[in-house]
Amino acid sequence: MFDFDATLPLMALQFVLLAIILNAIFYKPLNKALDERADYIRQNEGGGKKQLAEAKELAAKYQQQLAQARKESQDIVAQAQAEAKQLATEAVAEAQKEAIAKKEAAAQEIEQERQEALKTLEQQVDTLSRQILEKLLGPELVK
Repeated sequence: MFDFDATLPLMALQFVLLAIILNAIFYKPLNKALDERADYIRQNEGGGKKQLAEAKELAAKYQQQLAQARKESQDIVAQAQAEAKQLATEAVAEAQKEAIAKKEAAAQEIEQERQEALKTLEQQVDTLSRQILEKLLGPELVK
């Protein structure tokens, strides 16, 4: 069935030559391309992980800045509201002071006019009393 003649070493030599040629022409460049691709994938994966970590860091930083900006804006709004409330309170207090001052001035003016009216009435009463006495008793008896 199987012959061991001169063709066996020739076939073995052809097989070894074919393996050497295939290794030199096909397998080494293919292995080199596969190794380069694996290195490229490893580098990109490492770079991708690094970029992902940086992106997460930046996102956290921006979230923190956003939260701080929101807090600051809320503080500013609260401060503005407090200032507005204080200004309104001061304006109301000032208006009340002015109203009280005007009320007191009006009361004093009314009292002064009342006093003047009383004096005028007293003078008129005196004058009318004299006139009545003069009419009743005569001008010679009233002095």
